[in-house]
Amino acid sequence: MSTSIPTAKETLNESSYHDQREEKGSDWMSKYGEGIAALASGILIAAAWGIGYVSEPASVALYLLAFVVGGFVKAKEGLYTLFVEKDLDVNLLMIFAAIGAASIGYWTEGAVLIFIFALSGALETYTMQKSSKDISSLMDLKPETALLYKDGTETVVPIGQLAVGDLVLVKPGERIPADGAIREGSSAVDQASITGESIPVDKVPGDEVFAGTLNGQGALFVEVTKPSESTLFAKIIKLVQEAQSEKPASQLFIERFERIYARVIILITLLLIVVPPFLLDWGWEDTFYKAMVFLVVASPCALVASIMPAMLSAVSNSARKGVLFKGGAHLENIALTNVVAFDKTGTLTYGQPAVTNWVAYQGLSEEELFEIAAAIESLSEHPLAKAIVNKAREQELQIGRASGLKALTGWGVQADYRGDTWKIGKPSFADKERLSAEVEAVIEQWANEGKTVTVIQNSQGVAGVLALQDRIRPQAKQAIARLKKLGITVAMLTGDQQRTAQAIAEEAGIDLVFAELLPEDKVQRVKALREKYGKVTMVGDGVNDAPALATATVGIAMGAAGSDAALETADLVLMNDDIDKISTAVELGRRTKKIVKQNIVFAITVIALLIISNFVQGIALPLGVVGHEGSTILVILNGLRLLR
Repeated sequence: MSTSIPTAKETLNESSYHDQREEKGSDWMSKYGEGIAALASGILIAAAWGIGYVSEPASVALYLLAFVVGGFVKAKEGLYTLFVEKDLDVNLLMIFAAIGAASIGYWTEGAVLIFIFALSGALETYTMQKSSKDISSLMDLKPETALLYKDGTETVVPIGQLAVGDLVLVKPGERIPADGAIREGSSAVDQASITGESIPVDKVPGDEVFAGTLNGQGALFVEVTKPSESTLFAKIIKLVQEAQSEKPASQLFIERFERIYARVIILITLLLIVVPPFLLDWGWEDTFYKAMVFLVVASPCALVASIMPAMLSAVSNSARKGVLFKGGAHLENIALTNVVAFDKTGTLTYGQPAVTNWVAYQGLSEEELFEIAAAIESLSEHPLAKAIVNKAREQELQIGRASGLKALTGWGVQADYRGDTWKIGKPSFADKERLSAEVEAVIEQWANEGKTVTVIQNSQGVAGVLALQDRIRPQAKQAIARLKKLGITVAMLTGDQQRTAQAIAEEAGIDLVFAELLPEDKVQRVKALREKYGKVTMVGDGVNDAPALATATVGIAMGAAGSDAALETADLVLMNDDIDKISTAVELGRRTKKIVKQNIVFAITVIALLIISNFVQGIALPLGVVGHEGSTILVILNGLRLLR
């Protein structure tokens, strides 16, 4: 197959893969309508109570309106469960309890039950909406069109029309539209979105490339090897969707418990209405009264309030400290964490290479070595070149300008400077016969430390050797030490090379290291860790981390450096990229779990005592409501302690 690469004028145009789509969001009413209805219900209750001293019919009318406004959403949900799913839930139970109270003249008590339950539901709905974002930003990284090259003609086609064997032209700065192999051209390709590699990979004919990765400065002709629905990028999207669709075991348990509880209470209430008049010779009015008292005191307001206020308080507390939970359930899960698995690039490290070691030869000083290297590398856009130039600027050196730059993709650069020809690049780019034993020993030592080695050579031989490495975040060691102190195992999952990963892990104090992983490999590792250790928290920042974040018990994304896909998939976001806050989140989760347990035990105890009192001695409905709502207020106040 014979092709020719277009001229620079033809290739250096704007990338045309697609326009960013507008994110779909809920409208204003769907976000705040339930909360407004709950507050309106509360206002109507206050008005009804006040006007009751003047006009009882008007008061009853306002109470009825409060019932409808505050209870509509929950009644709708309860009726849907009853008639569509053929089941009962707590929503319907609360409506029955309120109507029961009103039916025997206790309008205020019934309306207050509706108000509290509606307000709790509104808060829960608002919290859950924040955690149910779609993966639109992940989809936005997927090119929608490709430049098909056939018989010397370029045609823009949808990626869905690409077939295996087609040749596509990828211009500089564009995203590669399909998995394939390079047939002509060379460039540095940023694969961080797929593999997590911290440095763009030099690609030459024959090398494999992935859809969704970003082409560098060279034009590439890529032969398609996989249809669009089978690309690695498409698999990432599928993995995220599948992982997000799975319900956690705790949620399934709550749903089962809620429906069983509602069935039992409804059944007991019906038995209390029907059986005592026949077996105990009770009057119908007394029987119905006791049944309504039972329905009120047995309603799970305090039980429901045991969890959400505490969770919301903890979420608010952590948000002020730059740790954003997307739902209260994730607090519970992070409290049970046994393993924290970190991505490397952009999470434990900054994702940007920096010069770490250097040695000068030929009598050059350190300043002269960096002045020469920066003069040549300043003409290049490669991340390693930028790191060398930044080092020279840190030393406030005057950077000259080289001439005759030749970039040899996959090897390095060559240029003329100060009357000599210089070569800067991989050790294999240097003349083998000019590498002394001393230089080779330095190269081998730094390479074994997981660093990228660059050799600087002129006509006289090797003039210097530089080592570059991604910089570890300063708080990484402390963060990992704190996690270990909490009894948590720490692991690293990365797409980078084993030597590089091992070097970073040793510096940070990490024990478990899994390197050279593709996104689907990270998912399998997370699953394996869950099988061996239990609850797993995954921390990442890139698109390639999104499937693993969704698969983990808790996914944590870096808020400042993280990709949109990682941010939307994660359950928790570190807004300031401070990974030391992870241990704080674990401690907050454990404290929240403790308070929730206290609330649940207290709520169940109060409900049990009120039920027993109603059967043994009998209690007045107002007293039952006071006891029931009093316990609700107490568990809410206990939960609010987490705001501190």
